[in-house]
Amino acid sequence: MHTMWKGSISFGLVNIPIKLFAATEDKDIKMRYLHKKCHNPIKYEKTCPVCEQHVEQEDIVKGYEYEPGKFVLIEKEDLDKIAGIKNKSIEIIDFVSLEEIDPIYFNRSYFIGPGENGAKPFTLLKEAMKESGRIGLAKITIRSKESLAAVRVYDKGLVMETIYYPDEVRNVDHVPGIDEEVQVNDKELEMAKQLIEQLTTEFEPEKYKDEYREALLEIIDSKISGKEVQISEERPRTNVVDLMEALQASIDQSKTGEKKAETKPKKTKPKKKKA
Repeated sequence: MHTMWKGSISFGLVNIPIKLFAATEDKDIKMRYLHKKCHNPIKYEKTCPVCEQHVEQEDIVKGYEYEPGKFVLIEKEDLDKIAGIKNKSIEIIDFVSLEEIDPIYFNRSYFIGPGENGAKPFTLLKEAMKESGRIGLAKITIRSKESLAAVRVYDKGLVMETIYYPDEVRNVDHVPGIDEEVQVNDKELEMAKQLIEQLTTEFEPEKYKDEYREALLEIIDSKISGKEVQISEERPRTNVVDLMEALQASIDQSKTGEKKAETKPKKTKPKKKKA
């Protein structure tokens, strides 16, 4: 697993060297736009619509649009002034109960592993959090963005989940029709509750699959097998052979997962007695 960030966890005067690893992965199937005539990938060049010319990277600056069509330039020197705010530490500022944080705040998950000479204090923090039933509320800077984060015990280790700041979560009152008063009678409510009860089960994440992605992979697989592959008139610079091998490996991995799911014994649940 690739280390994406190195630093430390600090709480009080305790400093624990750690490493971060991405805990999730995006499995969306990426499509590229091709020219219908020759099947070459379309390029998106940086151009200025006013000057009508191509713009080189060294001629591009950052700006903030404070009004439509009006910008203030942000120079490198401006960013350097606040660079001191950044650090390589997950600073735990409070310990709270996980139930106090609404899931709407959660953003992205990262596994936390001990760094060099950090195994003992890492284990100490994990066990202390486990026995106390608390999670750590922390601050961290990743890729120039400061985020709040929740550090909690997960399985054999720790996981950190970045969470949105309160002003980043939109007000539910802005949803159209949310305040409309609709009368629900007792019979309808009772039937709805009964349906929920019938559909209530234990959470088994392995039984949920992205059916759209699997269907799309089957289409891609069948087209490759049937030689329905479009070859560019001018071969692009990307390594097509490696891309095809990676795609086939992804398909095989998906099929292996399906077979394992089929051979796994299903849990049986006692039937409920009718009232």
